[in-house]
Amino acid sequence: MNKRQIKNLLYGHVAQIGKALASPKRLELLELLSQSPKTVEALAQETAMDVKLTSAHLKALKIARLVQAERHGKFMLYRLSGDDVAKLWVNLRETAAEHLVEFSSDVVRLIAQPEKLTSLNREDLAARAKSGDLIVIDVRPAAEFEVAHLPYAKSMPMSELKQRLAELPKDKEIVAYCRGPFCVFADEALRLLRDHGYRAFKTVDGVNEWVAAGLPVETNPSWTPH
Repeated sequence: MNKRQIKNLLYGHVAQIGKALASPKRLELLELLSQSPKTVEALAQETAMDVKLTSAHLKALKIARLVQAERHGKFMLYRLSGDDVAKLWVNLRETAAEHLVEFSSDVVRLIAQPEKLTSLNREDLAARAKSGDLIVIDVRPAAEFEVAHLPYAKSMPMSELKQRLAELPKDKEIVAYCRGPFCVFADEALRLLRDHGYRAFKTVDGVNEWVAAGLPVETNPSWTPH
């Protein structure tokens, strides 16, 4: 095999990753799996697909070695094949934001209303949370919090938040976050908190964004699915 043929093979290998990513639903699956391992059934529900189509997309991601599967009881549990896959998703999204006008306009429609966003940068947010000057709440499902979460964050899943409002002090600022810029849990939390008199804001960052920026997050390496 000559050098030209080898180069063709190498470009082909890389293109296999691009082919696997060339689907909006597969990108959504990667983002969900970057939060925590999930079953096919859970992923199907989250992405509004049927189980058969979800399995087909997962198979394409598995062929590209972007995800791994293992049997957990009677279910197949999928996880990312490495932290670099989560960073790949963030980098891909940020590249789209930098170069695609359509992306920027559509994302503004999703996360507009700057009065809802915290004015703090990541370092200041962590420092104020550490000092107790404000409360950071993670409104993702508890299993995702257990895998990894922002420093000093408190787990308050959106499904539980209304019943647990009394745990939050009204004399401190509350900052909510979820899975990243495309996640709407934080917006739902903001509406609920503000309706009940809390001084609340959100950050569009999630765990992936902090990791991609080189900032520490709190992890639980021994986490296993319940």
